[in-house]
Amino acid sequence: MVGVPDYEARALALLPREVYDYYAGGSGREDTLRDNPTAWSRVRLRPRALRDVSRVDTTTIVLGRRVSAPVLVAPMAFQGLVHVDGERATAQGTARAGTLLTVSTRSSVPVEDIDAEHWWFQVYVMRDRDLTARLAHRAASAGAGALVLTADTPVVARKHRTARAGAVSEEHFLAALGPGAEVGSAEQAADITFEEVSRLRREWGLPVVVKGVLRADDAHAALAAGAVGLVVSNHGGRQLDGAVSTADCLPEVVAAVAGRAEVYVDGGVRTGTDVLRALAMGARAVLVGRPVLWGLAVDGADGVHAVLDGLADDLAHVMALAGAPTIADVTPDLLVP
Repeated sequence: MVGVPDYEARALALLPREVYDYYAGGSGREDTLRDNPTAWSRVRLRPRALRDVSRVDTTTIVLGRRVSAPVLVAPMAFQGLVHVDGERATAQGTARAGTLLTVSTRSSVPVEDIDAEHWWFQVYVMRDRDLTARLAHRAASAGAGALVLTADTPVVARKHRTARAGAVSEEHFLAALGPGAEVGSAEQAADITFEEVSRLRREWGLPVVVKGVLRADDAHAALAAGAVGLVVSNHGGRQLDGAVSTADCLPEVVAAVAGRAEVYVDGGVRTGTDVLRALAMGARAVLVGRPVLWGLAVDGADGVHAVLDGLADDLAHVMALAGAPTIADVTPDLLVP
């Protein structure tokens, strides 16, 4: 397999620099962006010896649906910037890998054009609440299995690389929103609260996952409002710079949830060992963003499939080395206390 770093290098060579910088960049001084992958490498493992790992099974259940591996696709905006088929190709590659796709509110294509059996829809609550409601209705009607409420973006953080790049136009911004949408009304609402969780679930009847939780008190509040899943996420280092890495705060959120909901994590996951660490810390699955995007840029649906399949294969390999033949065997005792 071509590794994740190789795909990124090839994507850098293929893409216009402003497009690459739009996705690769983080907010502020990019401290959190740099720390996310490094934090996983600080987690040390205690492998088991003399276990039968002649067969390793990476399959697991996510919100009641079986996936081939606990590696899901994170929501990413404007994928048409990196490949002509954009989200359509990502959906195809994800389906071939046997896992789950999260479609962004800022998709390059309408949700009705996403041909995927198992997908979630990421929701930004926008200033125009009616526009948000119409998008959620369209996603539910198109077959989304859950709504993923992004909770860490009341305003969009300043990103110096993105500001210089100018890759996203008004046309890109409005592509998937439908007729009548305007840039001002489609910007994120700064007045959202946990009541949005209850409202989304009440109005659309879909499970609600809250993305962007880094604290125990927020985890408690999200569950009290009706969330069935949480994503421990700092938006890939694209919101508050200096925010804690997801590897460092995952245990706090897992402890707060105490089995009452599924916990997922994103941010800096680049290898099967990172996935193993996240699972041992209590995550049900990880979400991967930029690596999938680099695969999309290089080879469309085939590239997406290769990245996801490669991570699943690497996970199976390190599970064997750790003495864990199934996902159920990836437990906290694999971690150094």
